[in-house]
Amino acid sequence: MHERFAPAKDSVDVPRETLEFDVVIVGAGPAGLSTACRLAQLARQAGVERNICVIDKGAAVGAHIISGAVIEPRALEELFPDWRERGAPVTTRVVADSLEWLRNERSSLRIPAAFVPAALGNHGNYIVSLGNLCRWLGEQAETLGVNVLPGFAATEVLYDGDRVAGVITGDLGVARDGTHRPEYQPGYELRAKYVVFAEGCRGHLGRALEARFDLRAHADPQHYGIGLKEIWQVDAAQYRPGTVLHTLGWPLDNATEGGGFLYHAGDGQVYVGLIVALSYRNPYLDPFEEFQRWKQHPRIRTVLADGQRIAYGARAVNKGGLPSLPELTMPGGMLVGCEAGFLNGAKIKGSHTAMKTGMLAAEAIFAALECTSAEGADAEIARYSARVRESWVWEELHRARNFSAGLARFGTLAGGALAFIEQNLFRGRAPYTLHNRVPDRARLAAAARCTRIEYPKPDGVISFDKLSSVFLSNTAHEENQPCHLRLADPSVPIERNLPLYAEPAQRYCPAAVYEIVGDDPAHLRFQINAANCVHCKTCDIKDPAGNITWVPPEGGGGPNYAGM
Repeated sequence: MHERFAPAKDSVDVPRETLEFDVVIVGAGPAGLSTACRLAQLARQAGVERNICVIDKGAAVGAHIISGAVIEPRALEELFPDWRERGAPVTTRVVADSLEWLRNERSSLRIPAAFVPAALGNHGNYIVSLGNLCRWLGEQAETLGVNVLPGFAATEVLYDGDRVAGVITGDLGVARDGTHRPEYQPGYELRAKYVVFAEGCRGHLGRALEARFDLRAHADPQHYGIGLKEIWQVDAAQYRPGTVLHTLGWPLDNATEGGGFLYHAGDGQVYVGLIVALSYRNPYLDPFEEFQRWKQHPRIRTVLADGQRIAYGARAVNKGGLPSLPELTMPGGMLVGCEAGFLNGAKIKGSHTAMKTGMLAAEAIFAALECTSAEGADAEIARYSARVRESWVWEELHRARNFSAGLARFGTLAGGALAFIEQNLFRGRAPYTLHNRVPDRARLAAAARCTRIEYPKPDGVISFDKLSSVFLSNTAHEENQPCHLRLADPSVPIERNLPLYAEPAQRYCPAAVYEIVGDDPAHLRFQINAANCVHCKTCDIKDPAGNITWVPPEGGGGPNYAGM
């Protein structure tokens, strides 16, 4: 059941140092840090001490955080009512908001506001760097006495019988062949009364927990998109701070769900990105290349012309919504934020719901720690699910519950029209619930039935290649370590995926990790360039055979995003 590093050849029984905490939180994103801050606040108000630890696989808090991002400040207001006085990096208020249909590579049509689904409205919201916000939340947590430890990747769940009892952090200094490098250090056992899993979308420990405790027994499969983002410093004449633009349509066809965003953030910067649903059918589709094409549309290129691209990144996002939520608790543990899938696809937002679920988890844990009996404590942890159901998070996701399945079933235009009817006319109270029970990877069609897509070469001005983009993500891994992209069957890429699907890993990966190497068709080789990996998790989701499993590399490896 465990998803973990293979043990080093000469360290299977290496003793590990054990550290004891009241609570361990895996992941220093908005959900995990909000859990820590709220729990520490409650302890301070009650005059008790709680030993709280947050670990994160990134080299620093925020290093692996990437999002659009326009956020609703509702959860932030609840967590820190004085967030402005505390200097939260939330300053660029949305002042203009529009949705445009890109009809083809040259023309576009602005959707009248009266026909835009209400959930897409951004009045009162802010354009932010979620990475910077998480860094600020980490500072608040430390001020409240929380131990925040970046650079530690949780690789395995510890159990006491069927109860979650902690996590193990990955060993450092393991060579590619499993032997020790000179700087070898075994990982730690971090034991706790309660463990909160806040790894974000497609967390590897979360997946192991779902399997062990059958948390998805009554849920639809989770559905995903890949989000690609760049930051541009643009010409002052094109800069409109606080302006939000969303697009649908070109370059994606009506059967391929997705859309673009262009946000005028602070300091003369513009955030641009494209989200492509990973339910797409054509194995020749390359989300990165679609993003580069999208930027060439006059509506986007005009803003970027004479500007400079300064950052790039990519990450999978949840989009299944309420029907895809698993059970949220198990003995000793709980799932929060995007680990569970709380993103609101209709709003294209998940930070506020992630923060709120983390706060609700903290309240349940605090109550459990105050209990005098094990039975009472377990009941309080189980009540986390009820707290979510009683909150505005559940109401919001219930109103948007048909958004993802509607687009998957009816396509972008008809699905968007259904979203308008449900959000604007029914006010989210449609008398039905749509389901999408087909996993994203199962929707991929055979290459023989699809049209090959010929993408233009990058011009180096607006569009770029993958390797130069990975360079801008500041991605770095220790080269001499076990590959963290595991193939269940090494023969599948060449013997099955190549003839059936033209091996789509070459295209769905936004970082040029996967290659087919060789000129002789009889002697081709599947090459994994793991050092390029930006930890987007797309391969773990979209491989048609389910053959690739992403596990954490050495702690501190991966992208080092600045301001994403």
